[in-house]
Amino acid sequence: MTLVAHSDLPTFAYLREHGHELLSLDRAMHQDIRELHIGFLNMMPDAALQATERQFIRLVGSCNRIAQFFVYPFSLPSLNRSAEAREYIDRYYSQFEDLQEQGLDALIITGANVENPNLDKEPFWEPLIDVARWAENNVASTLCSCLATHALLKHSYGIDRQPLPNKRWGVYSHQVCAPDHPLNRDINTRFDVPHSRYNDISRSQLEAAGLRVLAESVQGGVHLAVSPDQVRVIYFQGHPEYDGVSLLKEYKREVLRYHSGESEIMPPFPENYFPDAARRLINASSAKSKALIDVLDNDVEEHLDNTWGDTAKAIINNWLGIVYQLTNLDRKKQFMPGVDPDDPLNLRS
Repeated sequence: MTLVAHSDLPTFAYLREHGHELLSLDRAMHQDIRELHIGFLNMMPDAALQATERQFIRLVGSCNRIAQFFVYPFSLPSLNRSAEAREYIDRYYSQFEDLQEQGLDALIITGANVENPNLDKEPFWEPLIDVARWAENNVASTLCSCLATHALLKHSYGIDRQPLPNKRWGVYSHQVCAPDHPLNRDINTRFDVPHSRYNDISRSQLEAAGLRVLAESVQGGVHLAVSPDQVRVIYFQGHPEYDGVSLLKEYKREVLRYHSGESEIMPPFPENYFPDAARRLINASSAKSKALIDVLDNDVEEHLDNTWGDTAKAIINNWLGIVYQLTNLDRKKQFMPGVDPDDPLNLRS
């Protein structure tokens, strides 16, 4: 891991405590190795803000040692936040204006909770699109997750997501559709990805707009797609960054909503996630709220498997390798008149 702990962001301390090797800023300054500076626009709601931060920064830090990685979390002031979350962001996060001035090599944009079926009516829409427009001309590649994927596809191609009959929630088997693409290099041709969403953008919508689908699932739909130039924008519909317990925590929140009367029905199990032993534990205690919460807190996790983490790391590793190549190309363009700006990695040759 060549992730640089360049600030007092709590995620850096968390990763160290969990056995990850990080470089101090002082050590990084004394090593002769390329730096990549990555912006991380975290739009997740307060309850998931820090967990999502840890998940994505850990994925970046798991990359092979091609460079030193500096990750700069930032958020949007227009997002509805508690006073505690705003204090955290003010203390530990960067300002987008400062990152614009400093410059970035790549950008990651997370999902967000929405209250309006029309994304362009959300309070965060214009600030998000301002970031996206800036990134189009100022970073090598942007990686979008879930809601960010839907928002940027609407902005860039006029694609409207479609409501699903029921929430797509669980872990789904996916197949690689484009083994020749560098994002899919050295990954399993079949792999799992968690999904958690109420809306979908289909393969036919993506291909009609000239985008390329790289991985999809019969049950889960398209997971991974890329912009027509193959590399400048990466779109995830799933959540490869999830921890093994992320869906368990989502299930617990839905159970609490049911027992508090906020929801009228007991939530279904996330598909393909709880093994039989976990289901038996949950079913045996489901009639009593306290017993069920105790089981979810203390007894279920040991039965869960993470079947997607290694592939997620490999894809992020490949993406950062592409960013590394693109930033090298950008530096050399004046000496490389044959570089095609619409196909910078010569993927169509």
